[in-house]
Amino acid sequence: MPQLNPAPWFTILLFAWLIFLIAIPPKVLAHTYPNNALSQEVSYSKTESWNWSWH
Repeated sequence: MPQLNPAPWFTILLFAWLIFLIAIPPKVLAHTYPNNALSQEVSYSKTESWNWSWH
């Protein structure tokens, strides 16, 4: 049964991981996002506790 011979499949696995680890990350990291978030003042409103009538 040829699928039990690990010799060709191991090299295919190694080349696939080399592509994933070397070629793809720079391409993904090169993208720029047009909607950069600007730092803004964050105002928090004071929340009131609920008045439970049965408690």
